[in-house]
Amino acid sequence: MTWDRFKQFHLPFPSLGLSLDLSRAPFPDGFLAAREDAMQRAFAEMRALEAGAIANPDEGRMVGHYWLRAPHLAPTAAIATEITETVAAIKHFAARVHAGEVRGPQGPFTRLLVVGIGGSALGPQLVHHALGQPGRDRLQVAFLDNTDPDGIDTTLASLRATFARTLVVVISKSGGTPETRNGQLETAAAFRAAGLTFAHHAVAITGAGSKLDQTAIRDGWLARFPMWDWVGGRTSELSAVGLLPAALQGIDIDALLAGAADADAVTRHPVTLENPAALLALMWYHLTDGRGAKDMVVLPYKDRLLLFSRYLQQLVMESLGKEFDRAGQLVNQGIAVYGNKGSTDQHAYVQQLREGVNNFFVTFIEVLRDRPGAGIEVDPGITSGDYLHGFLLGTRDALSEKDRASLTLTLDEVSPRTLGLLIALYERVVGLYASLININAYHQPGVEAGKKAAGGVQALQAKLLAALRAEPGHAFTAEALSAAVGSPDQTETAFKVLRHLAANGRIRETPATPWWNTTFGA
Repeated sequence: MTWDRFKQFHLPFPSLGLSLDLSRAPFPDGFLAAREDAMQRAFAEMRALEAGAIANPDEGRMVGHYWLRAPHLAPTAAIATEITETVAAIKHFAARVHAGEVRGPQGPFTRLLVVGIGGSALGPQLVHHALGQPGRDRLQVAFLDNTDPDGIDTTLASLRATFARTLVVVISKSGGTPETRNGQLETAAAFRAAGLTFAHHAVAITGAGSKLDQTAIRDGWLARFPMWDWVGGRTSELSAVGLLPAALQGIDIDALLAGAADADAVTRHPVTLENPAALLALMWYHLTDGRGAKDMVVLPYKDRLLLFSRYLQQLVMESLGKEFDRAGQLVNQGIAVYGNKGSTDQHAYVQQLREGVNNFFVTFIEVLRDRPGAGIEVDPGITSGDYLHGFLLGTRDALSEKDRASLTLTLDEVSPRTLGLLIALYERVVGLYASLININAYHQPGVEAGKKAAGGVQALQAKLLAALRAEPGHAFTAEALSAAVGSPDQTETAFKVLRHLAANGRIRETPATPWWNTTFGA
């Protein structure tokens, strides 16, 4: 790496408080120029998307997360009004909760439980962790983001003493997502067991007319906020999905939206060298050969950004991990994303990054401001923050010595504005990169296939239980029982289901040798 290359490819964007260093990505001279026509096509597709084109033909819907921070760009006045009114309603509801006007049976709400999964949890968790102020947050926040009974029990146990002062926000567009529905039902049962009326604590964020919406109306929940079909889960953080939990926590949602709007204004600009999202998309293209040949390791040197790599996992991998391109050609695209935080990774997998298989590139995230106030000197002239910064620079150099590529994104600080900026920046990178490789970034057929397969397992379980209960004195092997219910091709799945039921005391298991002769009975 040379100073001359750094001068050429360290690119500041002062209006954003952000800079991007591409100098350690070994793209050749002429690469940017060679991809300019493709980049201009990507800009044109992005303009059409923002104008309301059908960007997700599988579902026949628009993709409008950019309108969330610029309602005036929405293709209809009705959509613009709905966005504006929803933000106002979120602020009004949060203010009423903070003032104690909306309260629990024993006083003002002091705790918040968010029930969701995927984008309905990852975005709110990122913002909660990055911007929370322990001891000063208006509500303390917890999450139910899975259907693991042990995890549910652990979370609810941590809240049980304060159920009476806990507000619950349930987030599901369809209202039928099993993980979220199960979390809602388990939470409602725990509240009832504590002698509380769950509806007096519950808020829904969901699609109009969904199962969850109908439940909230029927039972008289405290409030309902919309999820629109033109906002995908992984790009929903700046809708009610993320803004309501953030506002209830006491985070400045206007600043989140302003940061995203600022990033959009810059990344909408169709001059590649003046557009950080376009430059990142081109770096991804070069570093992965335009086919995901290398993984992306995200290393934020800031504890508050610990969850950013998890957030990007869904945004990038669900958007780009596609079997077919838009022409129907088999491409098996995607970029694998993983990461943790610096300098923790000095003691974890940086050893392999430097000396192991070279199948990755690193995105360093550098935050210049260490803390709000002055720090102590842990060595003469050196603070803890200086050590952290030194580890970042040292790790970058150590990787470069072994020809390991990296990008560095530098922020002035972590704040609501800069977090909104980061969210919007990477949303735009994903959209532009998807155009470069000609895939649909806005559907998720693999996720839907997994949900369908899981539904099939539940249907098989119901048949197995019914057969066992119909003959309570009889014991079956998995092979015999699966044949009896007309599913001989699902014997392996039947065996796994039966063992799970037995482990939880719902049926009887009698081990045998060999193991496949184990029998099960009601």
